Amino acid sequence: MSRTVKAIRIHQHGGAEQLRLDDVPIGEPGPGEIRIKHRAIGLNYIDVYQRMGLYPMPMPLSMGMEASGVIEAVGEGVTHLKVGDRAAYASQPPGSYCEERVMPAKCVCKLPDAIDFETGAAMMLKGLTAQYLLNRTLPQGGLNKGDFILFHAAAGGVGLIVCQWAKALGLQLIGTAGTDQKCQLAKDLGAAYMINYSKEDFAARVKDITQGKGVKAVYDSVGKDTWDKSLDCLAPFGLMASFGNSSGPVPDFSPGILAGKGSLYVTRQTLFTHINSRESTQAMADDLFDKVVSGVVKIRIDQRYPLAEIQAAHKDLEARKTTGCTILTL
Repeated sequence: MSRTVKAIRIHQHGGAEQLRLDDVPIGEPGPGEIRIKHRAIGLNYIDVYQRMGLYPMPMPLSMGMEASGVIEAVGEGVTHLKVGDRAAYASQPPGSYCEERVMPAKCVCKLPDAIDFETGAAMMLKGLTAQYLLNRTLPQGGLNKGDFILFHAAAGGVGLIVCQWAKALGLQLIGTAGTDQKCQLAKDLGAAYMINYSKEDFAARVKDITQGKGVKAVYDSVGKDTWDKSLDCLAPFGLMASFGNSSGPVPDFSPGILAGKGSLYVTRQTLFTHINSRESTQAMADDLFDKVVSGVVKIRIDQRYPLAEIQAAHKDLEARKTTGCTILTL
């Protein structure tokens, strides 16, 4: 017998007002799929990009990229999950803003008993992003204890995880944020130095902190507003790792700029390239789970919104009113 569940969708790209609570049909999982009943849902800036059309998607679009819950049904060929398992995921295609869904099983991971559902929903996309940035997106010669890195939006969901993880690796993380309160939060969680970009020129301050040498890597999810000065923060042969565009896309630039600034490297990363196989997803998730269960990384959930209040959640995220992780409750 067919049935429906509540889900947040958009029917055209635009502002937060486009987010609607719809009734959508749900069926049984096919080969390689599972059906999961959600217990909590994560909110991420990529959701805003998709809603606004920066990443165009077919309509109507079910929103959301991560959640946690309980496996209710398993399709043919799925062997790593069974009915009743606690699970969490960050996964394509979008569709996590809902009570229940059928989805590919490839990126769904069994959630350790030591991690509650809210933490599981908050940590997957941001935590796996932190994992690939610090372990797979590395400058020439890698990152070693004592090395300086620059991380923008250090008080955000990914940023606070990276602050803790970087400290555990012995790195000297220089973070940026827009208020003194956010700067203090990131410093409390492991940043070696924080720069309030609303008061200081972050490029000049980075050169001061590093005694003119610059950093080995910049990790930047901000994009347009930080790009040019971030290149000026890098040491020769340094790595500029872009992984987001919260201020807008980076303008076109000539590769010759990289030569003049010290033979720099540039990369544009996305999580979904890194978790394109079951094996890679599980290996990265195991590393993340270990860091969280051991207490090396603590997941801060600073905001909770009922699913029906999704418009307010998006507006607060875009206005930079949030810190740490945000979840949607059911």
